[in-house]
Amino acid sequence: MEICLAKNITEVEEIKSLQTRNLKKNISLKNRLIDGFLTASYSINFLIKMNELTPAIIAKQSNRVIGYVLATDRSLLSEHPLLRDLSSQINKISFRNKTIEDFNYLVVSQLCAAKEFRGLGIAQQLYIHFKKTYKNRYAFAITDVDQKNNASLGMHLKVGFKALSTLSYGKSKWDVVVWDWENT
Repeated sequence: MEICLAKNITEVEEIKSLQTRNLKKNISLKNRLIDGFLTASYSINFLIKMNELTPAIIAKQSNRVIGYVLATDRSLLSEHPLLRDLSSQINKISFRNKTIEDFNYLVVSQLCAAKEFRGLGIAQQLYIHFKKTYKNRYAFAITDVDQKNNASLGMHLKVGFKALSTLSYGKSKWDVVVWDWENT
């Protein structure tokens, strides 16, 4: 398996395909409880735009994307409804005696591993590469996790994210988690 930056349109298209297969609406309730789920659907054009500014970290096996973590710079958050809602709310949260908006932060806009590759440590490997790639450009990474997505929250806490706050928007309740690179 190879962990690297997404470099071309084919890899972005494979991210989109993996995303679609793992959206909450496309997964049974039983599998959502076991494996987790994705909430946001990003258009291929938005994925390309994200990838040009902050390339996705991908896991590949046999020349196929089997996992990814999407990074979204603050400058793009207003271009997607869920990210816009997230941004407007997290910017007000206190962190290190300031508010989130006072920092140059990076949003983790999605993490996914193909079902047949879960439990092999792919998420942790993706996040190790993510931190190496972005820790010198951003103070920390922040994201939110649907409170019904215990698999995702557990994985984020295992990697080093810490619970910071809770939010309500888009018909869900969310745990806001931050990966403070200065203190890890």
